[in-house]
Amino acid sequence: MTEDRITQRTITAVMIVIAALAFVFSFGNVWSLALRLGVPGPIAPLIAPMVDLSVVGLLVALRYLSLRGLPAEQMTAATRLMHFSGLLTLALNVAEPIVAGHYGRAAVDAVAPLLLLGWGAVGPQLLRAFHTVARPAEAVPSPDEIESEPETASDTTLPAVPLTVPAPGTPHIAPAPATPAVKVPEQLLTEARSIATSHHTEHGEPITASQLKMRLGIGLPMASALHAAL
Repeated sequence: MTEDRITQRTITAVMIVIAALAFVFSFGNVWSLALRLGVPGPIAPLIAPMVDLSVVGLLVALRYLSLRGLPAEQMTAATRLMHFSGLLTLALNVAEPIVAGHYGRAAVDAVAPLLLLGWGAVGPQLLRAFHTVARPAEAVPSPDEIESEPETASDTTLPAVPLTVPAPGTPHIAPAPATPAVKVPEQLLTEARSIATSHHTEHGEPITASQLKMRLGIGLPMASALHAAL
């Protein structure tokens, strides 16, 4: 039995014992109060069970729904009715001693109904919390738990065959495709020479292919071919 199951059953057992004690206490107190108020004898013993059984039934229903993880917002009506029944049990228990002036007895008789009220509010919340915590997560096997596959008979009887690895040869490198030569027009070459001469005169350094590209407004391959032909 897992720890969470033991905890849930312990909380349930405590709630049942508190409800049973409250029933025993209130049965005699309410019977005495009913007789004091002039209720007929056959009817007087029936008042307390109506209230106490309402509390017990609501506690059982709330326990069941809480263990199934139902949100508290969907059990508001049942919780309010249980609280009202608990307060009614408390009032019926302490009414007769208070009327008789026995305040100490009234305080003692109020213990069981107050505990019933408290457990009626806290018990379902605890059970819902245990249901959330104890929800089984997907088991992920650890590397240590993964067992290696056993060797088969065929693996043990077959002789080991050495693998022949061919010696690495010289890798075959495909030749790079030859770049086709760019044909330089004679007129463009003449213009490029004129630009190169004027650039050298102005700046005292030879012109570059990029500068030829910018001055002539041509592509870089043609500018490189012109620069090489200068």
